[in-house]
Amino acid sequence: MSTDTHAVHADDHHHGDSHAHGTFSTYMLGFVLSVVLTAIPFWLVMSGALPSKQITALVIMAFAVVQIVVHMIYFLHMNTTSENGWSMMALIFTIVMVVIALSGSLWVMNHLNSNMMPIHQMTGMK
Repeated sequence: MSTDTHAVHADDHHHGDSHAHGTFSTYMLGFVLSVVLTAIPFWLVMSGALPSKQITALVIMAFAVVQIVVHMIYFLHMNTTSENGWSMMALIFTIVMVVIALSGSLWVMNHLNSNMMPIHQMTGMK
């Protein structure tokens, strides 16, 4: 193709695309938030800063919910202005994914703990 052909189509680059696209600064903000939202629960578990395992698990689940929302906003570009706001399908998908991710993670960790570390092997052996 010649340079003239490219010049004619230069203004037609987006082809009617009105979706929200992230800038470098929004991607970096999302990345920094993701790192912070990963580092804080890691620190909570490794330091034992919270008094009980149940409270730690609940705090980690709260951080997981915030992490999922951050990913949806900063990396999937879901906001209130594109495509007439969040559609009902996107909201249902978000709720289903959060429930599956959190309950599935807790279920897997519970079963790994009970199946990989049976109490009779831990107390009877010296």
